[in-house]
Amino acid sequence: MTTKNIALKIKRQDAPDTKPYWQEFEVPHRKNLNIISCLQDIQRGPATTKGVTVNPVVWECNCLEEVCGACTMVINGRVRQACTALVDKLEHPISLEPMTKFPIVRDLHVDRSRMFKNLKKVKAWINIDGTHDIGEGPILPEDERAKRYVLSECMTCGCCLDACPQFTSDNNFLGAATFGQVRLFNAHPTGKHNQEERLEAVMGEGGIADCGNAQVCVEVCPKNIPLTESIADIGGQATLQIIKNLLFK
Repeated sequence: MTTKNIALKIKRQDAPDTKPYWQEFEVPHRKNLNIISCLQDIQRGPATTKGVTVNPVVWECNCLEEVCGACTMVINGRVRQACTALVDKLEHPISLEPMTKFPIVRDLHVDRSRMFKNLKKVKAWINIDGTHDIGEGPILPEDERAKRYVLSECMTCGCCLDACPQFTSDNNFLGAATFGQVRLFNAHPTGKHNQEERLEAVMGEGGIADCGNAQVCVEVCPKNIPLTESIADIGGQATLQIIKNLLFK
């Protein structure tokens, strides 16, 4: 695509309790332009295609290299990262919308704090007793290290949750990203000491039993994390935990 101008249709909302509306913008075409660059151009001169000066569009971004997960939005109907969405590879005009499953802050900016609260629910971290030298940690086999590294690439972007039919704004479903992190930390030599606590969390309300196995999470994950494998794995772990609870508690 080598047009002189890039046309963008952006769904905007001035506040969480106001109605959304659409505005159209144009920015000059440049080689290797991404969506973040387009939004920055609009920010420098916030005027619609009709020449009306408006408030700059609000969005989030940070790393600009698909690591932080902050710039997630719906681009041409598909949830993805704006930093890696190259203009020349998109259908035109380009439509930009906020994520649909998280509370709107303003325009393309949503509140993803629910994701981080869910990670707290399942204790998605490794407990450290102290800072003193306790020697080298266990050496992991390469195949195990490779599996865990893929899971560690999750950037809490929310793509999997926005696409998931089970994850809605009015329920407590934890979602694929959380289950993936439970799998990661349960597999860690130190983290597995808290495995039972994590499994009890995912066996409760909004947990693994609520997953409908739609499998769209793995289709939209920008890091190609094997989320459906994680869901199956955690489902198996939860089943064993239930049996353990029945036999020993």
